[in-house]
Amino acid sequence: MLVYAISGLALVLGLILPLRWGVFGFLAAVALLFLTQFCVNVGSGFEGTSWEESLILFEGSVVSYIGFNLQITARAFALPLLVLALVVVSRFSRSF
Repeated sequence: MLVYAISGLALVLGLILPLRWGVFGFLAAVALLFLTQFCVNVGSGFEGTSWEESLILFEGSVVSYIGFNLQITARAFALPLLVLALVVVSRFSRSF
């Protein structure tokens, strides 16, 4: 469900992104979406458990927990990135 919410945010962000920002604006939008999805993944805990229970599963290692969530976020980020890219590229092609 989170992937669909972030994809919807990517659609809106792609529509309101000023075209004059170009590639740097696109990269900033990608970074914003990735960080949003990552923070939601970290904040929600492992499979919806609390922060303390999540750290117990990772033997108390915050670094392992954050690394795990980075990996999960990177794997689930394909659809939002595709949506953002399609919207921005279609807007760029219409402007020329």
